[in-house]
Amino acid sequence: MLKIAGLASNRGRNLLHIADRAPGGAELSVVLTNREGAPVLEEASERGIPTEVVERGDDSREEHERRVTSRLSGYDFDVVCLDGYMRVLTSEFLDAMPTTLNVHPSLLPSFPGTDAHEQVLDAGVRMTGCTVHVVTEEVDAGPIVTQEAVPVYEDDDATSLKSRVLREAEFTAYPRAVRWFAEGRVEVTADDVAVDGDEGGDFPDRRLASDDRVSGLRYGENPHQEAAVYADDSCSEANVVHATQLNEGAKALSYNNYNDADAALSLVKEFDEPAAAVIKHTNPAGCATAESLAAAYDRALSTDAMSAFGGIVALNRECDVATAEAITESFKEVVVAPAYSDAALDVLTEKKNLRVLDVGPLGEVTDHLTEKRLVGGRLVQERDTWAPYREDLTVVTEREPIDEEVESMLFAWRVLKHVKSNGIVLTSGTETVGVGMGQVSRVDAVRLAAMKADEHAEGKSADGAVMASDAFFPFPDGIEEAAESGIEAVIQPGGSVNDEDVIAAADEHGMAMAFTGRRCFRHD
Repeated sequence: MLKIAGLASNRGRNLLHIADRAPGGAELSVVLTNREGAPVLEEASERGIPTEVVERGDDSREEHERRVTSRLSGYDFDVVCLDGYMRVLTSEFLDAMPTTLNVHPSLLPSFPGTDAHEQVLDAGVRMTGCTVHVVTEEVDAGPIVTQEAVPVYEDDDATSLKSRVLREAEFTAYPRAVRWFAEGRVEVTADDVAVDGDEGGDFPDRRLASDDRVSGLRYGENPHQEAAVYADDSCSEANVVHATQLNEGAKALSYNNYNDADAALSLVKEFDEPAAAVIKHTNPAGCATAESLAAAYDRALSTDAMSAFGGIVALNRECDVATAEAITESFKEVVVAPAYSDAALDVLTEKKNLRVLDVGPLGEVTDHLTEKRLVGGRLVQERDTWAPYREDLTVVTEREPIDEEVESMLFAWRVLKHVKSNGIVLTSGTETVGVGMGQVSRVDAVRLAAMKADEHAEGKSADGAVMASDAFFPFPDGIEEAAESGIEAVIQPGGSVNDEDVIAAADEHGMAMAFTGRRCFRHD
């Protein structure tokens, strides 16, 4: 466990933040101040951290430092962390101490000194931040351990900038540096610092994200929530954030429109054949591929035309007039496509509140990571671009699936990747028949998909359909429920401790079942 001696002259907010976060398991052995009544004393005591006060008297700087050293000698510590300790330290003191760190409120070597924020504003720079460095006798000049950037805005003054640098930069960089020391990853030499593992790649040890606000939105998911949309201008993949809205007179996209349009576009990117998808609350109401775009849209819509009302339509081909006419037969919020014929645009733009988005050529997937903001951090993962091909399937039942069932299985899996878990998709050929999404019980997801197929789909039913499940069936009950609805083939990851029982249930009902060996959970 890394033990820290903290030195502060005033509030010591960085030290207290480190004490609260305990990065890498580090803890403060003592907090020492050179000012009686410094606010850090009470805050440290409340956290159970021992405190010491060594005020500067009439003695010399060297004599004062010797008294500090003497007072600290009763504590065990591996590193010294300064936080607004308003003293220039001598080489004698630094030599007597282990590595001593300080945080400075600018990106050194720019803007050293006590008035860094004022210097930043006077210089007119657009980016500042903080620097954690090894303390040397030369002020603000020691080897740099880490830095964190913060933008400078037009309405910033020294007070607002100081507050943001503290909370957005120092509260990030100082704990990071302490964690690195706690993990034994830092090597300090006379004029350099090396950090083991501080390398790039998809999952670097530290990340800096920078997005630009495109516009404010009318509201967020609900009218009482404020919202804005930000763009990543480095993204070269077709996307709805950079899409051109072709009917300029229509109202702008809402927060929910962006979310749903992104989900719809991501789904149709799965297919090389003409494909259409209708999305509601980021879940597919229906999806299909066909020889023509109009046919694909008709089959997607017929899965659940009632739920598709007010939904988002995505197409992976230039929208032609036949498809446009079919789309406008019922209320839709947004249409997303890589292009539109002039005749199709004439039809679509007659609908005042239908937003028409041109995302340009779909091209290749270039964004390989996805992330989700959490309170206190974010999750980052690889994008799920995998989908099985025929050779990836392991048939586990006595009956082999016929070619048409295999084709339907592979189509179903690509749709299933875009369904909230627990998710079940029923398909016939290359069109959805029923979708059961977002259930906490897999059996309920099967029931929901079958109900949708039998009650909401037009000219379709669960009877004879293929079923895809985003995770294994933990018990045979899901297969039993599917058999009651007439489902004849199943694609699922496999991997349950009860796989044998599940396979036996499928065999009992004459089903064909194939395992993919991979699941496709989706939780956001």
